[in-house]
Amino acid sequence: MQLHELQPANGSTAERKRIGRGHGSGNGKTAGKGHKGQNARSGGGVRIGFEGGQMPLARRIPKRGFKNRFRTEYVGINVSSLEKFLDGTTVDFDLLKASGLIKQKKDGVKILGNGELTKKLTVIANAFSESAKEKIEKAGGKAEVR
Repeated sequence: MQLHELQPANGSTAERKRIGRGHGSGNGKTAGKGHKGQNARSGGGVRIGFEGGQMPLARRIPKRGFKNRFRTEYVGINVSSLEKFLDGTTVDFDLLKASGLIKQKKDGVKILGNGELTKKLTVIANAFSESAKEKIEKAGGKAEVR
């Protein structure tokens, strides 16, 4: 294939509609706008969501709650999940991701206190629940906030 042989895919391009150029064009006289009315006027038409004076759907549906766009969202990891690591390991984000415990980053990692821990681990995370911190230190490990 040569550069001069390149063509757009069939049906991907359409000729522009030349309105108001006489009857022969198929879009003469009213230029495809029909007879009179709001949509036939210059600058006519209604805004998005307008339903002819009926209460619009966006206003009819009940609104509930509030979602804070600036919240910090942590990935939660339970203490019981850390049991799979060897004694004396330093557990950080990279190790958690490599082991498949974390799929996405979000705003950080929070260690939660569900389950038991018997191994001495140094855990580096963005946040810890009180019970998780307690269980890690009880097992002889360290909980470091980064």
